[in-house]
Amino acid sequence: MEFRPCIDIHNGKVKQIVGGSLQDKGDAARENFVAEQDAACYAQLYREAGIRGGHVILLNPEGSVYYEDTRRQALSALKAYPGGLQAGGGITPENAACFLDAGASHVIVTSYVFREGKICYDRLQKMVCAVGSKRLVLDLSCMKTGESYFVVTDRWQRLTEERVDETLLDKLAGFCDEFLVHAVDVEGKADGIENELVRVLGKWEGRPITYAGGVHSYEDLEELRILGRNRLNVTIGSALDLFGGNLSWKRVSEICRNGHNAQ
Repeated sequence: MEFRPCIDIHNGKVKQIVGGSLQDKGDAARENFVAEQDAACYAQLYREAGIRGGHVILLNPEGSVYYEDTRRQALSALKAYPGGLQAGGGITPENAACFLDAGASHVIVTSYVFREGKICYDRLQKMVCAVGSKRLVLDLSCMKTGESYFVVTDRWQRLTEERVDETLLDKLAGFCDEFLVHAVDVEGKADGIENELVRVLGKWEGRPITYAGGVHSYEDLEELRILGRNRLNVTIGSALDLFGGNLSWKRVSEICRNGHNAQ
């Protein structure tokens, strides 16, 4: 299990927000934390610690009055840690090269490859042609509906028909290098992980998967390790001391790296 840090950028600032609260209208969101430091400062911190594979996420869509400020922050982070961070948020075949050229190791894609609630394989193939599968991460962030989890797109505002399970992971594995899965129902709430989703993801033995959502204690990390069969990487946001929380990011990194049991 690896610790994968995050730099979420909204309205030109590094933030932690409550999952599912993003609104295009007025660029609104429920905030847990707004950083005084810029995105490059966090990137440099991760670089000095040797922590790779984290993600920089642009939370404003193109067309937002804040988009260019958010984009500049993202590019500055990527340039501060070339090859160490992934970039996501509104990625298309047309703009992906900008983020890769700035230093992103991978680009993260969700909404572009979905149309009318389903995966559009023509668009997915176009994305692969633009960047190559080895530099593509597919974001399968999801919400629970009934007894299953379904992918949500468009900044977690639109529910799709695609069920997150081993069948979907098998179908998509050939198109990407990794998966990123936010448990949207618990994202930003620091109230415990989505156990059922973690079990589903932990059963699969294909590409690396990074799980995000609800981790708020060292015990949660151990639970994630056990339920995920030590196959899942983890992102933690609001619960980290970096973002106003109680978990030491250094201890989290150590636990993930060495497998120490949480005490």
